[in-house]
Amino acid sequence: MFNGSRRDFLKDAMGGAVVTGLLAAGARELRANPLGLPIGCQTWPVRKMIAENFVGTLHTLRKAGFQAIELCSPVGYADSGFAGLAKYSGAQMKTVIADAGLICISSHFQIEELRKNQERAIAWAKELGLTQMMVPSLDGPLHPTMDDVKRLAEEYNRIGERAARAGIQQGLHNERFECSTVDGQRTYDLLFKFLNPHWVKFQFQVSNIEFGFVAADYFTRYPGRFISMHAQGWNAKTRKIVPIGQGTLNWKKIFAAAKVGGIKNYFVEMNLPLMEASVPYLRKLKV
Repeated sequence: MFNGSRRDFLKDAMGGAVVTGLLAAGARELRANPLGLPIGCQTWPVRKMIAENFVGTLHTLRKAGFQAIELCSPVGYADSGFAGLAKYSGAQMKTVIADAGLICISSHFQIEELRKNQERAIAWAKELGLTQMMVPSLDGPLHPTMDDVKRLAEEYNRIGERAARAGIQQGLHNERFECSTVDGQRTYDLLFKFLNPHWVKFQFQVSNIEFGFVAADYFTRYPGRFISMHAQGWNAKTRKIVPIGQGTLNWKKIFAAAKVGGIKNYFVEMNLPLMEASVPYLRKLKV
């Protein structure tokens, strides 16, 4: 929960050197952003653009008003448009991203690539300057037993502990397996019991409100257990994703609860026109 200044909050969330540069370059852009955080976007929606022109895509995102990006690993997401990024070392990619006027402290990694070679993934993350390594799902069965959930939680605790020793925070997204149920309980909720809060944080998918996952409720139910969120607007009447600030979600309430949840960054994740249309609202939103 944030009790200090915006500058202190940013330094804690992203590291002093990165934040000092960001504040100097674009302080005016941060004045009204919710939680005083850079407006971030996930790169998954622009994966086809990245496959064709990574540098050009970065400049497009910066021109749209984004200040931070969350990547997807070139190894784990090679078949999704990110394979070409493997030509960059972590240090080279850090320079390319900075040259585009963006920062990157978070990336998604598939659980399988961490199972096979977490050491390699951590080394790349450290070179790139990441402080967060997110996993989209533990990839368990869609109809798990309690033993399945416990087994996968134990495995991810070990992964989280190794990352922590390297100075990186592991975080878990909520996708198919996490949205399943066991004995009438959500697997996602069970994982809050079985995962070590020091080694594993959570990344919340706002659009999962479609399946009954309400962001503000989870942030307040599990204080301090979250690190980031993927943000989408949602219209409950049409049941469609819309730009943030449109639709039926109360974003002041969501971001206020995010303080309690421990959110340190957020990434808009929709198709590019919807992401671009979300930026003006986020720039003006004060929480």
